[in-house]
Amino acid sequence: MTKIQILLGVVLAVFGLENAWALAHYGFIGTWENLLGAGFPTQLVIFDLLIALSLVMAWMWSDARERGARLWPYLVLTLVFGSVGPLLYLIRRESTHKAPASGGEHGHALQSA
Repeated sequence: MTKIQILLGVVLAVFGLENAWALAHYGFIGTWENLLGAGFPTQLVIFDLLIALSLVMAWMWSDARERGARLWPYLVLTLVFGSVGPLLYLIRRESTHKAPASGGEHGHALQSA
């Protein structure tokens, strides 16, 4: 397991616990009712997250197609639990990723562009 996988796993664990707590206390629908009823600033943040997760899902779609990987479980998790899907996809991607010797175009998943 790489350092990046460990970091992603820690983030996933913390975020997963927060999701579990919210679902246990409010339920799935209740969580959304609380978020959407919290006022314009909260709605703006939710809209921003929707845009960001849409962009991430588009990248995952392209990346999975290029790699021949199965994507649907990660898309479903993203649609239901937000960042859980991309975090799991990145952990899985890192475990199957073969970086080119030159470090070229298809370098590390989290490498800055």
